[in-house]
Amino acid sequence: GQPLGPRRLSLKPVPKLPNMEAFLDEALAKVKRQARGCLAPELCFQAVRAATQSPFGAGVRRERELFQVLLGSGQARALQYAFFAERAVRRWATPGGASWSSAAPQPVRRAAVIGLGTMGRGIVTSLVKANIPLVALEQDLENLNKGRKAVMLLLEREAVKMEGGAQTLDFHNPARLQFTVDFDLLHDVDLVIEAVFENMALKKEIFHKLSKICKPGALLCTNTSALNIDEIASATNRPQQVIGTHFFSPAHVMRLLEIIYGRHTSPTAIATAMQLAKALKKVGVVVGNCFGFVGNRMMFPYVQQAVFLLEEGSRPEAVDQVLEDFGFKIGPFRMSDLAGLDVGWRSRKDQGLTGPSLPVGTPARQRHGQRYSPLPDLLCEHGRFGQKSGKGWYLYEKAGGRTATPDPWLHNFLSQYRDTHGIPTRFIDQEEILERCLFALINEGFAILAEGIASGPEHLD
Repeated sequence: GQPLGPRRLSLKPVPKLPNMEAFLDEALAKVKRQARGCLAPELCFQAVRAATQSPFGAGVRRERELFQVLLGSGQARALQYAFFAERAVRRWATPGGASWSSAAPQPVRRAAVIGLGTMGRGIVTSLVKANIPLVALEQDLENLNKGRKAVMLLLEREAVKMEGGAQTLDFHNPARLQFTVDFDLLHDVDLVIEAVFENMALKKEIFHKLSKICKPGALLCTNTSALNIDEIASATNRPQQVIGTHFFSPAHVMRLLEIIYGRHTSPTAIATAMQLAKALKKVGVVVGNCFGFVGNRMMFPYVQQAVFLLEEGSRPEAVDQVLEDFGFKIGPFRMSDLAGLDVGWRSRKDQGLTGPSLPVGTPARQRHGQRYSPLPDLLCEHGRFGQKSGKGWYLYEKAGGRTATPDPWLHNFLSQYRDTHGIPTRFIDQEEILERCLFALINEGFAILAEGIASGPEHLD
């Protein structure tokens, strides 16, 4: 029975809350922590704060001012570029003339993953989430049971994150996810992803086996992070079906999927891998075959500069801080600890850069006529492999711990190393850290582009 007058929210007074300032300060601290280096979230916060402090009209004017700041910012241009770049990479092309417009993908009704280490587990999880039935294979029962446990744990966590709980992820059904040590069960899969550790002989042995067992049309993918795709393909009777699908760790979280074609890889294989990336809700980027491809090849000089900075007087936490403040999610040393220092060590051993394979009299800090730092190798020799061993560039609360704290042992180790090699310790400012790491990254990008390994700058970015 009451008249319905105008009920404009904008005319209502803003309720005053007793602890408003404390609440807003806490919120700002949280925003700054989560959005390091990003303008927009902080300005959004300021717009909300204005709404609590001013009448509606003044609040709207403030919001418009803040929006204008963002509109003309370099960050807005960069985000727009990233948005379009992510869409541009779907239109792939190779120097041989194959391209997205003429190649059609094969359907993938059933897949397989070989190797249930860190990468294999993440890849299995990604496939299950994409509703692709699969077979997960390990070399022996002990590793299979260990891998199965870890995969189930990951899937249970993912199921909790997805609405509807475990029902939406049908991973207890053997028709959807089957664990085995028997290669013969791969005879009818449409696609196999090999995810064993980085060892050429082992990968070739597996691919030789696969080319005998898998049906003729099956796609054979390798999750190598640096090894030669053509050499892996040479172990098969179908090099046109072999392709690199390089997932980034953790594979069920990271959105990038690097797709590497070899000399003989067919356009259909590339199109199928790109289609798989889309099904897994990942950004597939097609690149050529060279050591480290694009992602890791660009990381090498970036991490190398970071290590050189330690040689000259910096500390891991100082380098990471500068790069994280600039906007990287994670600095190079925290990243190395997360990935495991032994991965790079194994790769450097295979390249003959470290250990007994070096000719007598090789200078400690030079390889192939280039500057080289043995620091990461020395850390591995001390059993410091990163988070997995509880210590690497940082110290962790336990093996497998996540909380990185600066380690006095390492600081001492660095100063002893400088003394041994007669390197004077100097103060290195933030700008030098940022420029040396970033320019090394950008420079390598230009080299990759010049060699035609990537077909456009968007692919690198």
